[in-house]
Amino acid sequence: MRRFAYAGRVKLLLVDGPYYVYRSFFAIRELSNSRGEPTNAIYGFVKVLRKMLRDLQPDRAAVLWDEGLPHRRTQLQPEYKQQRAEMPELMRPQIAHIRRLVPLLGIASLRQPDTEADDLIASYTRAAENQGAEVVVATNDKDLFQLVGDRVKVYSTNKADFASPKDAFALLGADYVREKWAVEPRQIGDVLCLVGDTSDNIPGVNGLGPKRAAALIQEFGSVTALLTRVEAIQNETIREKVASAREQILSNQEMVRLDTHLPLPAPLAELTIRPRYAELLAELEPWEFKSLTEEIRQEAAGSAHPKQGELF
Repeated sequence: MRRFAYAGRVKLLLVDGPYYVYRSFFAIRELSNSRGEPTNAIYGFVKVLRKMLRDLQPDRAAVLWDEGLPHRRTQLQPEYKQQRAEMPELMRPQIAHIRRLVPLLGIASLRQPDTEADDLIASYTRAAENQGAEVVVATNDKDLFQLVGDRVKVYSTNKADFASPKDAFALLGADYVREKWAVEPRQIGDVLCLVGDTSDNIPGVNGLGPKRAAALIQEFGSVTALLTRVEAIQNETIREKVASAREQILSNQEMVRLDTHLPLPAPLAELTIRPRYAELLAELEPWEFKSLTEEIRQEAAGSAHPKQGELF
């Protein structure tokens, strides 16, 4: 499997906060401090965020969070995401602490009312691209692979994505998307319109799987083109299924569309990475991460964090 070859300095790192909280929580089990307070998500999140900074050396960075759901999606499909399980009880108290730690690590922590992290990431990505920046999105969300392009890659620490066993991370580009989904990055949304998204409770065309959906998008180019030429679908069964699901597909187009024009909660120029070491160490102390705290203490004493390059 071909991978994007890392060549040059990454400029803007955008982190899918909800994904990495869940990943950290489930990757590390039964970690707590001496008072019995759960610390697994906190520890995992801080560790992975610091690894990203070491791996990518970005000039700017932000962690983006969900803050409710967009009205445009819930009005179209009221059951959007309603099937999702409740947040684990031991995770809930850790999120507030994580959000407090992120700015102390020197990274902007951003959210907006009635807005999902995906749309904030998409809006920041397009704004940065328009200014000639390179962008790396840290996520595992298939929707965000729609953003991949010449200057936009997805950060992965999945060993299956590595070009070499010695790699510490991979940056996934258009080749990865074509191999995994059999369409171009911009067409992932078209495929999702047809197959739906069970994780978000978005219904698709009954009986239409990803391979058949990708083949239709390859043939017609887009969902819009497909719906204007339904009669040209050769397989009669598929033709009837698509025709009968027309309204659902049109609704899904709006559901899966990433909003790339949101007002940004902080200007790109304000996303410079500036760790606040003294406050960070004080905030970490109650969680009793001895080796991590010592690592940060030595970093604070030895480097005072290198000056970040100017970009925007």
